[in-house]
Amino acid sequence: MARSTGTPTISDVARAARVSRQTVSNVINRPDLVRPETRRRVEGAIERLRYRPHASARRLRTRRSSTIGIRLDPVSANGISGSVLDGFLHALTERAAARGIRILLYAANGVDAEIAEYRRLIEESEVDGFVVTSTTYGDRRLTWLVEQKIPFVSFGRPWGIHDLTDPRYRWVDVDGASGLRMATEHVKSLGARQVGFIGWPSPSGIGEERRQGWIEACGLDPERMAELSVGVSDEAYEAARSASDLLDAPRPPDAFVCASDSLALGARMALVERGLDLPVVGFDDTPVAAAMGLSSVSQPLVGVAEAALELLMGPEGGVVIDDPDRLPWPTHRLLQPELVVRGNGASA
Repeated sequence: MARSTGTPTISDVARAARVSRQTVSNVINRPDLVRPETRRRVEGAIERLRYRPHASARRLRTRRSSTIGIRLDPVSANGISGSVLDGFLHALTERAAARGIRILLYAANGVDAEIAEYRRLIEESEVDGFVVTSTTYGDRRLTWLVEQKIPFVSFGRPWGIHDLTDPRYRWVDVDGASGLRMATEHVKSLGARQVGFIGWPSPSGIGEERRQGWIEACGLDPERMAELSVGVSDEAYEAARSASDLLDAPRPPDAFVCASDSLALGARMALVERGLDLPVVGFDDTPVAAAMGLSSVSQPLVGVAEAALELLMGPEGGVVIDDPDRLPWPTHRLLQPELVVRGNGASA
């Protein structure tokens, strides 16, 4: 075989892998059509030759944009919760680039505006699919995408649907109940027996799931749990007021576990005001938690990004799979969080 003297071509790869040019093209653009053994041989040749397909030419051939859309979420007023989505977006962009996929950011103020943006981007062939974040009960965005048969994966479960395993809803999420169980068990290991919970108002799929982890681990009767549990907006000052109310009660909590770091910061503020040093654990392990020395539950954002791309394109593919029924694996992933412990004794 003659050695290629310039930039390797698809023909060079085909000769090296002993397959046709079309097979190489299928591995690049439609890997699901190629037998695993053949695909590995072609991928090996691509790697050895350092072949890189021309992205623009590939988009013209396949009529694909090689682009995934995701809304740029507004940062919360205190700037804490937004760091989680920032971390996810960074990981998603990095992992997508390794597959030859671009991430398109768009802004939308409200659900109707976001659905309108979906329609525009699809009609103008700007994207091949979407990543949806911050899912809610009865999320109309997900319903619209399913009805229009537009590929998507959500970071967050499609709360409120009858069957969370419905393959039309591709989703990846982090087990919040497991995270709050770990948090509650941790403060109990420090000696706490009356563990308070600060979460969000109902209905909140994420909040209720995290509260369930506290319920399972706190070991108290339902009446006492009702006394120790509050739901407030995700603001530190709101949480501080609620924590103060709990601390002023006849039977105050001796620790707090919270549905977010914003809420945990509020609980810590209330304790500092009273000169108390009780255990407080948050959720999301944001830079604020690290700076304040707060223990927190960490979400595996790199793993979430990798799972989201796998659910859209397969383990190694670079093309969005339109029909989830073609996926030979479950269309949802539930990942485990990790408890990050900071400080010693009651301050942990």
